[in-house]
Amino acid sequence: MNTSCNRCEPAHSRRDFLFKSSFGFGALALTYLLDRDSAFSAEPSRFEINPLIPKAPQFAAKAKRVIYVFLQGGPSHIDLFDPKPELNRLHGQPVPPSFQLDGLNFSNLKAAESKLMGSRFEFRKYGKSGLEVSELFQNIAQHADDLAVIRSCYHESFVHGPSLNLLYSGSLLVGHPSVGAWVVYGLGSETQNLPAFMVMTDGGGLGSRLPKRSFGSGYLPAIYQGTFLDLRPEESPILNLVPPPAVDAEEQKSLLSQINNWNRQFRESRQDDTRLAAQIYNYELAFRMQTAAPDLLDLSGEPARVRDQYGLDREPTAKFGRMCLLARRMVERGVRFVQLVSTDWDGHSDCEKNHRENAAKIDLPMAALMGDLKQRGLLESTLIVLIGEFGRTPVMQGKEGRDHHPYGFSFCMAGGGIRGGKVIGATDELGFRAVEDKVHVHDMHATMMSLLGLDHKGLTFLFQGRDRRLTDVGGENDLAQRLTGA
Repeated sequence: MNTSCNRCEPAHSRRDFLFKSSFGFGALALTYLLDRDSAFSAEPSRFEINPLIPKAPQFAAKAKRVIYVFLQGGPSHIDLFDPKPELNRLHGQPVPPSFQLDGLNFSNLKAAESKLMGSRFEFRKYGKSGLEVSELFQNIAQHADDLAVIRSCYHESFVHGPSLNLLYSGSLLVGHPSVGAWVVYGLGSETQNLPAFMVMTDGGGLGSRLPKRSFGSGYLPAIYQGTFLDLRPEESPILNLVPPPAVDAEEQKSLLSQINNWNRQFRESRQDDTRLAAQIYNYELAFRMQTAAPDLLDLSGEPARVRDQYGLDREPTAKFGRMCLLARRMVERGVRFVQLVSTDWDGHSDCEKNHRENAAKIDLPMAALMGDLKQRGLLESTLIVLIGEFGRTPVMQGKEGRDHHPYGFSFCMAGGGIRGGKVIGATDELGFRAVEDKVHVHDMHATMMSLLGLDHKGLTFLFQGRDRRLTDVGGENDLAQRLTGA
């Protein structure tokens, strides 16, 4: 035991100091906080201590974080971002015999035997660029000069399940890491007190068409999976955030201190077990979140002007507006990847009604999010992606519906160094196929990674004897240069 002179404060052991400084979590949390600035030059063992420590990008990055807005169900490209005057002219007629549909399969119809269906929505030109956008997104269109619309995306599946897997994880099969998990694996976390990857949906709890694999870590360590916020008003958005009433702060501190001691003792004999390091980090993060998360979720301090911009206090924008405002607050606090899911855009029976109702929920909040980020100087470093798992057919299903369509559809990007007001790629005159500057989903994912300063071919994880990556064996990032260039 150390001693000191009677004019000095009593000395403490190193163990006492660490216990009091880290509120019972021991040396790991303190070491992380003290050494964070020098983490990039650390030895590999340092990364085992904190799996989410910030990592430098592999090359100069345009974006630092992502807001991935997913229109689940399949939004119609020809009703939102890809105007087709010729399709409108031929509305109600059979597909012209000269128009080849060989190789195109659909889930519920034979396109050659169906009638063409033009869009019921008016397209207008917006901004200095004259970008054409549907009336359904008239508020988003106010940011036309910040938007890049890619009209030539495509992939191979016309079924929801595999298509969702592909857009969320880069594979048609289940069990692969989500895009957000790959991003956090590559770049780590910028926040000490919140998860690096957070997920919200306007469709209720996890049982309402949002598969857990959409934000899972797959074969990556579990530390990289997303944290789901359930925004139903009757429940806490983050489960188990508040300790039970019977456990006071001192008891919790004592309990977690003892758990940490056991974990450290266990780890000393198992230096190669990174799972335990991740578990220890989770305990630390959960403790810090008890203060940080309530502050994040409390919107009472937001000005009335901001609440009105996001449509927080009225329908139909209240829920998605809350999601968008929380997304802005998350990226302000260093959350690396935010995933927002709008359900359900699956307009089989009445596409016009389905899209009108869904667009009314998200148009105003999304426009507010873009404007808010730009006003705060965050848009340039925050990549926004707006996409669904496929588009919808130019031919009608039944009387008013459209079927699934993966052969040519649109998505949008903004922020993250992108120069907006541009259209890249095209589908044919009726909207069936991507025919110009075709962009596969793997190319889209490669572009996202490139904008974040990550080489999609070099960011790998060894699993079952193979170096796996988000883009499998495909993907080119040529699109990134076109998006960021003049």
